[in-house]
Amino acid sequence: MYAANNAARLEQLFRGAAAAHHRAFAATNGEDAGWPAWYAAYLASWYVDLIGMPASVDRLAADLVIVDREYRDAASGLAWPEYYVEWFMQKYGRAAARAAAQ
Repeated sequence: MYAANNAARLEQLFRGAAAAHHRAFAATNGEDAGWPAWYAAYLASWYVDLIGMPASVDRLAADLVIVDREYRDAASGLAWPEYYVEWFMQKYGRAAARAAAQ
C-alpha cells in the first residue's frame, strides 16, 4: 500500500514538475540544457515525503540524468513519468518502505 500510494503521488509530482518547467521555459519551447538541476530543485522539497529519505538537489539531478538516459535507451512503451516512477521506486522504494515500517 505504501509503495502504490507513493508511486501514484510521485507520478503526479513528475507530471507537475513537467508542467511547471514547460511554463517556466515557454519562451524556449521547453528547451533547457540545465533541466536536471531545475527539476531536482522543484522536486526536492516533496521528494523526501514520498520516498522517505532525504535527497540533495545534486543527487536528485544526477539520478534524473541517469534515468533519462536509461529511458531513452530502453525505448520503453511507458510514458516517461511512469518509467521514472518505476526507476525511483525500485532504487529507493524498498529503503523508504523499511523506514516507514519502523
